[in-house]
Amino acid sequence: MLDQFPTTATKILRRLPNQRWQIYPQKIELAQTLAKTTHLPSLLNQLLINRGIETPEQAQAFLNSESINLPSPLQEFPDLAISLELLQSCILCKEKIAICGDYDADGMTSTALLLRCLRWLDAQVNYAIPSRMHEGYGINKRIVEEFQSEGVKLILTVDNGISAFEPIARARELGLQVIVTDHHDIPQQLPPANAILNPKLLPESSIYRGVAGVGVAYILAVSLAQQLGQANSGIIKPMLELFTLGTIADLAPLTGVNRRWVKRGLLQLPKSQLAGVQALIQVSGIRDWGQGGRLGGYGGILNNQQPTTNNKQPKSLKPEDIGFRLGPRINAIGRIGDPQIVIELLTTDDMGIALERAMQCEQINQHRQQMCEQIEQEAIALVETEYITSLQEDRVLVVVQPNWHHGVIGIVASRLVERYGVPVFIGTYEDDKQIRGSARGIPEFHVFAALEYCQDLLGKFGGHKAAGGFSLSAENLAALRSRLVEFANQCLEIQHLKPLLNIDAEANLNQINQELYQQLHALEPCGIDNPDPIFWTANVQVIEQQTVGKGHIKLTLAQTIDQQQFKIKAIAWRWRDYFPLPQRIDIAYKLRENHFDGNTTIELELVGARLASQSYSPFTSYPTTSKAAFEYNQRQYTCGIYQNGSLPELRIKNPDGKVLAIGQGQTVGLLGNNRQDAKEVDILQSQYDGIIQAALRALGTCK
Repeated sequence: MLDQFPTTATKILRRLPNQRWQIYPQKIELAQTLAKTTHLPSLLNQLLINRGIETPEQAQAFLNSESINLPSPLQEFPDLAISLELLQSCILCKEKIAICGDYDADGMTSTALLLRCLRWLDAQVNYAIPSRMHEGYGINKRIVEEFQSEGVKLILTVDNGISAFEPIARARELGLQVIVTDHHDIPQQLPPANAILNPKLLPESSIYRGVAGVGVAYILAVSLAQQLGQANSGIIKPMLELFTLGTIADLAPLTGVNRRWVKRGLLQLPKSQLAGVQALIQVSGIRDWGQGGRLGGYGGILNNQQPTTNNKQPKSLKPEDIGFRLGPRINAIGRIGDPQIVIELLTTDDMGIALERAMQCEQINQHRQQMCEQIEQEAIALVETEYITSLQEDRVLVVVQPNWHHGVIGIVASRLVERYGVPVFIGTYEDDKQIRGSARGIPEFHVFAALEYCQDLLGKFGGHKAAGGFSLSAENLAALRSRLVEFANQCLEIQHLKPLLNIDAEANLNQINQELYQQLHALEPCGIDNPDPIFWTANVQVIEQQTVGKGHIKLTLAQTIDQQQFKIKAIAWRWRDYFPLPQRIDIAYKLRENHFDGNTTIELELVGARLASQSYSPFTSYPTTSKAAFEYNQRQYTCGIYQNGSLPELRIKNPDGKVLAIGQGQTVGLLGNNRQDAKEVDILQSQYDGIIQAALRALGTCK
């Protein structure tokens, strides 16, 4: 292999995910100290430490969230008491209440939750959700004025409103009362509402700080039911289920009260009394999906057969069941359909209507998947043709095309980030003059700060660190691209331009068994801020591999320990671009339980792979005094292998005196007239392949 670098090695590296691995430091003594409290094995305590849990008190609160004494929401939310008074007054006086929701899963579950609660309490209530296509996010003056014309006395926003100063000012001007419930970042000027419930207004230490929009709605609804003496009437359980759906689908952190309530909700969802939830579970196939998340439902894929129907209800759902099955079917409606479908699904008690709406969700989600696939392939083709050579210099990707659906381009942006490792701003033309887009970032890049840096070029924009949305005049596109490149180069280094994979600990394949999988249940429910544990294993042999389904790779892996071979099956989702994988790799993975044909096995879901360290060490066998001259693209170059400290380094010099230097085992080189001012470049990029190969041929080391 050394003789063939970089022709073979480069091709192999290109067939692997473009990642940087960050493995948590193993704190053995601290893990042993925690074990005295948790009574868990050392590996599990290390996983707790990786999640910021380092004291016995923190461990106890995390492992037994029901033991926490929750402060009363009335003490935490300053405007909760007045909100309850306003709602109670409207209910008693039979005055009309109107909910203004949002078209994402958080906003739709929030709307359905409050509709169910208020109708149960005999309120006169209706709702409106703005058009994603024509109006965009949040309450607006049209909705306010329509509510007023319908005789509404109180507007209740959910998952929006904190930044809607003008529409809320208009509502107050028309004599309407307004309660804002939201969880988005606090603007400089708060809207003139009668009451505002937003966890971002609470101290960072508050246990309620991380709730999503549906969490605020749940707190308000439960508090109202308690105040009206209805807390034991059967109203709470349905609201808890909707809270669980919305919280996970919105990617809210599974810490604090979210962890406690979601844990309860996941136990309750399989035996839900809500017709819409039953229908959604049935249509999405969770009963056949098993209790192992994504892998659990792919017994057929892994065994080359169709999964058998499992009529046995799972005892509990997992966040993956919502994240990959229920949530996308709800979110698809908000992206390309009519949110009324989801509201009716989650508020009806008629199973026939529920199944009809669930089937609509299914069909629209399939259409959404097809749209995403098509746009993703078009975007990749565009990037590979026009932008791939400049990605390392630009450090940001701006892709805009006509005829893309702006309801799904955010999903495509996330996939492009995963593929190319740079922040992605993707847009489509609304007409000849206007562009509307979505943005997704990487850990070292703040999307909202980038949008603020370009605010004079933009129309509307918003977001947070990881994601955002924006609009702009088409004539500003070139200037926006330049400005974003400028911003990206201020905050990103070359080493940042690979997706970051945080890995918990190393494990050998002989440690992967049912006992370890059961022990990991102590960490559940896993999700944002409490991720699924990720392990890694070195120098694994790929015994079998084939593509299955829509571009997945099914594998059999093996590791030899003390002359004994241990085998395990694995699946790598959406890895068709990396097929076939090299025979020897280091792997990073999650554990999944696979239920098939009456058998339960533990298998791996690959999330990372790199060439096994034992098999890749370029330059080590090269003589350190070799020098040569060669011609490439009708230009003369010189090259040589030199010693840089203790390591050999290949250097290629062009007629202008600029040098490309590549150290042993490195895929990042230095390019410049001197080492101090040189810039880092990724030598796996196509523009460097030819010249490196030509240099190695000249040195007689590339056959």
